[in-house]
Amino acid sequence: MGTALLMLKASGPLERFETGFAEHIALFGYGRSHARTLKLLFRELDRWLAVSKLQAENLRVSDVDLFLADRVLAGQKVSITKRAMKPLLGYLRDIGITLHEKPDHGTPGNLVQIIDRFRRYLTEERGVTSAVANQYVSQVRPFMEAYVSVSRDSAENFKGLGEADVIAFVAANCPGMGGGRASLFVTALRSLLTFLHLTGHIDRSMAASVPSVPGRRLTGVPKGVEPNVLEQLLASCDRNTRIGSRCFAVLTMLSRLGLRAGEVANLQLDDINWRSGVIVIVRAKGNRTEALPLPADVGEALADYISRWRPANAVGRTAFVRVQAPHGTLTRGAVTQIVAHAAERCGFESFYAHRLRHTAATRMLRNGASLSEVGQVLRHRQMITTTIYAKADRKALRSIARAWPEDLA
Repeated sequence: MGTALLMLKASGPLERFETGFAEHIALFGYGRSHARTLKLLFRELDRWLAVSKLQAENLRVSDVDLFLADRVLAGQKVSITKRAMKPLLGYLRDIGITLHEKPDHGTPGNLVQIIDRFRRYLTEERGVTSAVANQYVSQVRPFMEAYVSVSRDSAENFKGLGEADVIAFVAANCPGMGGGRASLFVTALRSLLTFLHLTGHIDRSMAASVPSVPGRRLTGVPKGVEPNVLEQLLASCDRNTRIGSRCFAVLTMLSRLGLRAGEVANLQLDDINWRSGVIVIVRAKGNRTEALPLPADVGEALADYISRWRPANAVGRTAFVRVQAPHGTLTRGAVTQIVAHAAERCGFESFYAHRLRHTAATRMLRNGASLSEVGQVLRHRQMITTTIYAKADRKALRSIARAWPEDLA
């Protein structure tokens, strides 16, 4: 059945897109077997749309779910998940066919508008990523629902809100949360209250009325890895392969420059100034643009991967891309897994990308750098964030420790 269907051309709603889709998967370097599977899936979706009397422009998320369910009922064992559909749906999106989401009839229209404006405020004004903005919205949505009604005029929402209401809401909801989630909740709530004040929903900012969550900030000791461990991690990368060269470059950048996983994942080719020996971190935390010197070993590792192993048909301009087609941008999680897999190859306990950021900081301290200089390299906004690394230099701490008083009796 599969071979017979592959021989047929699409003749339904997707017919006019078939040639473009074939060119799309060829451009992105899919292997022969994967390309064949995608073409078969494209033609099956075309036939399913024709039988269901649906047009491509009206395709909904629920339609894709039904299509996949029908494939399962027909006994199909492969390409039965949303992940398998991702290349096909991505192509349709690129040519202007966007899946329609099911409308949320249970959400008041006023709330939808406020959430949308709050999310744009976070990403455009506060410089947070879309993922973080979505987390903030998720955390404060119950609070917003308590003060937004479908029957109210939009100008009346939040008008009755007072500081006592804010405190009572936090006191009622935080006890059931863990420390990390509670901290995220109060931070998101402060951002929401600031936004409501700026947009005129409330007369004054009540962000300061949000109680703080007791935390253990700066109570721990940052854990780096010892030099011999780092050497083993780097040595475990086979630089004569695409995966190994990429792994070596990523580990070198994390451990030498103290970058965050997301900053490595989002690094663009245009952010590397080879002539002046500078690397620009454009998508740093807080959406700031910052420049760092490019050490020789980091530059060599980057140049080796980019010139020898980065696919010529990579999607976009990110420095590091996926090994398998389509060769798109690495995710933050993928960078973290590169570190975890290197540790696993060497037989070490699991650790992730942030451990190498700590490694860069502790090594700078041991080589004589000041806390201020470490903070500049790590791009900390506040000096107090950097002071935790003072604990990592135990030799220096011993020099300032007071001797235990002798027994005077």
